[in-house]
Amino acid sequence: MESTLTLQNNLYPKVTPAGAFYAVSSSAHSASRILLANMLQADVHDVITTEKLTEWAQAEDSHDALTLLYRLQRLEFLYGEDHPSSVMVKVTAEGFEDILGQLSDNDKALLVDQDGFYFANIGFNHETAEEVANLASEATRLVEKHSLLVKNNLNIYHNAIGICDPSGQSELSFFPLYVGDIKYILVIAGMPLLNSEAFVTLVRSLYVLTGEDISWLKR
Repeated sequence: MESTLTLQNNLYPKVTPAGAFYAVSSSAHSASRILLANMLQADVHDVITTEKLTEWAQAEDSHDALTLLYRLQRLEFLYGEDHPSSVMVKVTAEGFEDILGQLSDNDKALLVDQDGFYFANIGFNHETAEEVANLASEATRLVEKHSLLVKNNLNIYHNAIGICDPSGQSELSFFPLYVGDIKYILVIAGMPLLNSEAFVTLVRSLYVLTGEDISWLKR
């Protein structure tokens, strides 16, 4: 039976914060992550067409691509909008800090590379930031080491880790973000505010940096 799914004309693909988080929350490849990742890297002025969708999804045909798009829409990972609103910029260290300040309720956050060095910081003094970056690297490696236990035995499918107060509220959270073959770690003090356009901008910007020399950002 042929698919009745069709694209509405002249819409721009919009990845939601939930979609951006799903795209980078695991190193495991999937059709959904491939499509979301390619949309996040696409020019924000690209109107979605059947041809572009099939290319972004790396699908064999348009039917598979449309079916995947429909599933992601149902999950509220993306939607179409009349005007482009997402941002993809090659930001400076200061630009990253502006974004980080919007992701924590107390304006304290770090971006850490896969070697445990921070390259963007808001709210932490330098010495503390270095120690927290090292802690983030070790904590995420520990979760990765025990990933089979966490997923298969405990049925927990998230790999972020946090330090919580007695009421369960996060005091310090570590979110590994897998962008291509590179792992970054987003560290947030206080309550994370990831359900925002700032998080989508952060992910887009990390895609720009991936594969490039970021030594100029390190402190």
